[in-house]
Amino acid sequence: MKIKNIVTLSVLCFAIGNLSAQNPWPKSTNTAKPWTRWWWMGSAVDEKGLDKQLTALSGAGFGGVEIVPIYGAKGYENRYLSYLSPEWMKMLQYTTAKAKNLNMGVDMSVGTGWPIGGPQVNEQDAATKMTVQQYTLSTGQKLTKKIVLKDEKQKNLKNVKLDIVTAYNEKNEALVLTDQVSVDGSLQWKPDTGTWTIYAVFTGKTLQKVKRAAPGGEGYTLDHFSPEATKDYLKTFDKALGNSNYGIRSFFNDSYEVYNADWTPDFKEEFRKRRGYDLSPYIRYLMTDDDHETTRRIKSDYRETMSELILNNFTVNFTKWAHSKNSKNTNQAHGSPGNLLDLYAAVDIPESETFGSTVFDIPGLKRDSADIQKSDTPDINMLKFASSAANITGKPLISNETFTWLTEHFKTSWSQAKPEVEQVFLSGINHVFYHGTTYTPADVPFPGWLFYASVNFVPENSLWPHLKGLNSYIERTQSVLQNSKSDNEILMYWPVYDQWASPKGKDMAFKIHNIEKWLHPTPFYENLTKLGKTGYSIDMISDHMISESGVESQKIKTAKGVSYQVLIIPALTYLPDSTLNNILELAKNGASIIFQTEPKDIPGYFEAEKKRNHMKSLWHSIPFIQQGTLKAATFGKGKIVLSSDVEKGLEYVKIERERLTDTGLKFIRRQFEDGKYYYIVNHTSKNINQLIPLNFTGKQVVLMNPENGDSGMAEVRGNTVRLQLKSGESVIVRASENKDSSLSKWKYLEKTGKPVILNQPWQLTFKEGGPEIPKSRTLKKPEPWTNFSNDLSAQSFSGTGTYSSTVSIKNKNADDYTLKFDKVYESVKVIINGQDAGIVWSIPFELNIGKYLKKGKNTIQVEVCNLMANRIRYMDQHKIQWRNYHEINFVNIDYKPFDASNWKVQPSGLDGEIRIIPIYYSK
Repeated sequence: MKIKNIVTLSVLCFAIGNLSAQNPWPKSTNTAKPWTRWWWMGSAVDEKGLDKQLTALSGAGFGGVEIVPIYGAKGYENRYLSYLSPEWMKMLQYTTAKAKNLNMGVDMSVGTGWPIGGPQVNEQDAATKMTVQQYTLSTGQKLTKKIVLKDEKQKNLKNVKLDIVTAYNEKNEALVLTDQVSVDGSLQWKPDTGTWTIYAVFTGKTLQKVKRAAPGGEGYTLDHFSPEATKDYLKTFDKALGNSNYGIRSFFNDSYEVYNADWTPDFKEEFRKRRGYDLSPYIRYLMTDDDHETTRRIKSDYRETMSELILNNFTVNFTKWAHSKNSKNTNQAHGSPGNLLDLYAAVDIPESETFGSTVFDIPGLKRDSADIQKSDTPDINMLKFASSAANITGKPLISNETFTWLTEHFKTSWSQAKPEVEQVFLSGINHVFYHGTTYTPADVPFPGWLFYASVNFVPENSLWPHLKGLNSYIERTQSVLQNSKSDNEILMYWPVYDQWASPKGKDMAFKIHNIEKWLHPTPFYENLTKLGKTGYSIDMISDHMISESGVESQKIKTAKGVSYQVLIIPALTYLPDSTLNNILELAKNGASIIFQTEPKDIPGYFEAEKKRNHMKSLWHSIPFIQQGTLKAATFGKGKIVLSSDVEKGLEYVKIERERLTDTGLKFIRRQFEDGKYYYIVNHTSKNINQLIPLNFTGKQVVLMNPENGDSGMAEVRGNTVRLQLKSGESVIVRASENKDSSLSKWKYLEKTGKPVILNQPWQLTFKEGGPEIPKSRTLKKPEPWTNFSNDLSAQSFSGTGTYSSTVSIKNKNADDYTLKFDKVYESVKVIINGQDAGIVWSIPFELNIGKYLKKGKNTIQVEVCNLMANRIRYMDQHKIQWRNYHEINFVNIDYKPFDASNWKVQPSGLDGEIRIIPIYYSK
């Protein structure tokens, strides 16, 4: 068991910001601290309120905010500021100036609500879809109906046009008739023989508007496939910003949630240019879900074109625009119909998203099935799309929208947030954004203004006084992750063409909400999961990234100089011959390549037979020789392995796994100038106390506790390091080629003494909170204040309750003393003899207090913060209005109208035994 030594928060801040000879922690920055998405409801902000909330955020340990204006609260319309108006820009300027004084950063969404759009998006630039109408003609018949759009919502639009008209007979022979349709829609053609089905493709509009828009931000959603639409859209920001970026660090674009946008006005021309043939004769294959080879090939080409358009016409232009403002850009690629890896790589800060709650095996970790999303669970491999793109292209920051719908409103504790954010870190992400914080004017009563899908990181939250515990943990962890580089040894190709060749549907959006359809069933995902659990570190790579990579010293080197030991091609059906050629070039120059199976075919329709023959020729050029259960070949200076068991292939090319995962521990490995960091987390149900093997130990190993800042030289035997980690704990291992003799040794627990059980009477008093302050009382032993069923004020109270008592220490002769709580609802601040001993906010709910104890009588105060739930329950039972918004007006986790009146009272305070345990360290 690793023993924690919590010090006061002021000391923590000093230690993290000032690197000394005895402090191995990297110097922290505001980027290392967590940031939060900051919703401006109705943009009803003023200088006084902005000052107050930024100051509160800074004091709680936040490093920055991300401004996203949304819909407003009813009754405050006279305070609304129109988005990008001079008054709005004045508030933005005040915000960035105040944030700078607080050493905070500011990001800003390029739009209100989501997805991006607004009043500047005219009909021409709005999200576009194809609308297809069918007609049937037999021999000699003339079409009496005019080919005009029937959709009542579309027909009056100015920019609707007829794009393609193609007829098919019973033999599936195609005849393109587009130029035989007159201006009024009359078809100047009739079939000589047979029955023909005519497909008329119109370029229409989705008519989708910005969701949750703020005042001044209402309007159509943008056509992301049009370069003109993107440039037109950003001109509005050019006008508002002028020659300044107003102190914005990064401009942000939320996840792509544009529905039914599957076309753009010049799609037909772009398709011909990019795919080499006219789509018009093949349009019927986009309209069917029948599993035919031609359907797969046409749809693959169609989706690849969509991917290239959103990449080049929106994402790349968005990045260029942000750079023209001397700012960065942040983009959530997921949800879009494009190659996620290339889209994430095209921006400065790729951003992923967690949605819902993960199952962890940590005993005592609260996870009520009634309070979580039923369908969405964060997936570490989905998160790795963003981190892989960043790692391969050498981008220092990878962000994450963290804690979206982690639990039901008002029921999320900081202890529940910890393993969830740890999983984010384990995926390679190093810059978290909380979801989130809502601006509230000073005169709005409890609970203030709140967003409908987030954990409420707001000063009105009764858990706010202890948020610094979680934030400090994240700050220390991110300071390490941001001051190091990825050290993953494996590249794994993402077979996106297998996805694009699906016969189902038209456009294909790679969403986080349907990964069970497009990601989970694939060999690609199976390999990622299995190899990750086995102890290998993997980044995903795209066709384009492979094409830009080379080889140096037998290692694959990406365009940005990042090195990997091996490239894995998982089992797949479709592989472009050009990609296979690039892979073989890497092998020729010294790379190691592992194929799980032989590629079956090439994707796409144009010159398919020619490309297929080329692929076969390339494949047959590999001189495989049977080597036991696998085949292997020396190819130029490199090696190519064919093995259905990828692990066997990795063993053959001598890629070592990290065996620490055999214990159930999770890790991510990072490299710095003279060594490596291992961030190691114990999400198992057991405590770890053993020697752990590491592939790199260097000349000195230092253990660093991100929860409290402790550090010390580890016990090392050969290539193993002794770790003591209780379930729910984490540690950072710093293995360096340089030695620092000034560092003290890590304190390993050797044994414990007889505990002192604090079962004496306790005084319970209450301070800030509501709806009213309960009366003080004397308890025979610690118990939740919600146990007092006859005290309605205690049952309804959300805030801080203080348990006070005394304890006598007869002989203070142990090395240290651990204060351990059986149950905490939900977090505590401990004060011993008037001194702040620290915050206990996560499992295993203990901290060391030896330095604060004295021989004889000691006073102990435990300030407990509980959830907001009981107070909200009270308000709903008493019909106290607090939900008063123009949109969605607050929903529960199942997107039904929110009502807490029937909730059970949530236990609040302390329960079970409180023990002071003498502990003795190894000498």
